[in-house]
Amino acid sequence: MSDWTETYRPTTLSEVRGNDKARGQLKKWADTWDEHRKAVIVHGSPGIGKTSAAHALANDMGWPVMELNASDDRQADVIKRVAGEASKSGTLTGGSGGRRLVILDEADNFHGNADYGGSREVTRVVKEADQPVVLVANEFYDMSKSLRNFCKTIEFRDVSARSIVPVLRDICRREGIEFEEDALRAIADSTSGDLRSAVNDLQAVAEDSEVLTVDDVVTGERDQTEGIFDFLDRLIKEEDAHGALQAAYNVDETPDELLNWVEDNVPKDYSGGELADAYEFLSNADRWLGRVRSTQNYTFWRYATDNIAAGVAASRREPKGGWTRYGPPSYWSKLGRTRGTRDRRDGIAQRIADREGASVGTVRREIMPFLEAMTNLCRNRELTVAMTAAYDLDADEVSFITGSGASTNKVESIVEDATTQREETAVEHSEGAFFAQETDQSTEDSSADTDEGATPEGVTTAETDDNAADTTAKAGTGASSNKSDEADAVETADAEEPAEADAEEPAEADDGQSGLSDFF
Repeated sequence: MSDWTETYRPTTLSEVRGNDKARGQLKKWADTWDEHRKAVIVHGSPGIGKTSAAHALANDMGWPVMELNASDDRQADVIKRVAGEASKSGTLTGGSGGRRLVILDEADNFHGNADYGGSREVTRVVKEADQPVVLVANEFYDMSKSLRNFCKTIEFRDVSARSIVPVLRDICRREGIEFEEDALRAIADSTSGDLRSAVNDLQAVAEDSEVLTVDDVVTGERDQTEGIFDFLDRLIKEEDAHGALQAAYNVDETPDELLNWVEDNVPKDYSGGELADAYEFLSNADRWLGRVRSTQNYTFWRYATDNIAAGVAASRREPKGGWTRYGPPSYWSKLGRTRGTRDRRDGIAQRIADREGASVGTVRREIMPFLEAMTNLCRNRELTVAMTAAYDLDADEVSFITGSGASTNKVESIVEDATTQREETAVEHSEGAFFAQETDQSTEDSSADTDEGATPEGVTTAETDDNAADTTAKAGTGASSNKSDEADAVETADAEEPAEADAEEPAEADDGQSGLSDFF
């Protein structure tokens, strides 16, 4: 059996069910393309007929179609070769005015590092295109901001059950299937606006039933996950506290993410006292989320969700109507813009934490603010040099802490002085290790001098021999007395003292050389 979603795909825009306004906008875009020459982004939930509408438009306009799906290949060279060439050249085989329609399906997946430059190439293709281009996306805000700003945007809404039932009825009649109207209604209600899913469910049930009844419709519990923009619409404009809380359970967002979405978008519809009340509930939610982060007890999430959903809905004091353009949290874009700064801050904090034996969080909160205040603009130069030397900071890191320009002479000279200070400090703590070899060499030289010069410095060998002869002569005369003997003993002692002192002079010189290590 063939796939009914393809067999019964609409061939003209008039056959596309629901979204009458969006279909009219798409047709007008195509009719006036020569005037504006801009691409269009068709976005909305999956299965509501966006791609079918693009193909139906091509049939209405008589334009051949060139289609590329992001899930097939997102590499930049493929996009450039296929979509790029197709957008620049028309066709000789047909098409009004030589036109061709380029459809980029799942265009919200042309982003991130995984697509090897696909996002940038899509933006370039769209800007340089000489042919009409339709980008089909499920998540509008997953596309780059530059691409969104350059294109016209058309939003397709979920198809109502009232519009889905006639489609299912028409398929049953074409396939010769007997059915109960309530069975078709049950299928339509269970698909939450997804026409494609409704057709698939009908085909699955019809394969095993001769007559389609309500009892045969066993589609099970379908994923009822709600889009964030639909949730914001219901929370801020429609639901009471209980309904908003139930809707929050169907959103695929954590309470932290939900808080950021609501915080940024609630001021677009609330004002005055109701806005103050809403922010009071959001602040309570933030306190509960803080407890989750500190205790890792995720049961507190329920209290945060109560305040975010039920509290904000209960703050509404008057009905809200009309359409509001909600957007992603500005907090996310701020994180993207400040990522480089935060990475540098964390790198410095990690270095200080390793030195001080503290946690990175403690350094960020308690130590770095004091360092920034004490070394602001490098006014306290001595302290700035000491800090730079202690934590081995480079010019960029010194600039980050002090708020001075990284390329200024002041910061560069501080880094140079800090480098010199670290080198001197390393020598001071070496305990003479750098001079051990020199000290050993000086000791060897001193020993050699002592061995070779046993005779006291300044006294010749001849003089020594003469003194010995004189002593012998005096001993031979025999003229001595106790008094003279004592005098001779004193003279002998006096004569020996200089010799001993002279012998010790090399050792004293060696001690003086090794004393350099104490100086350093």
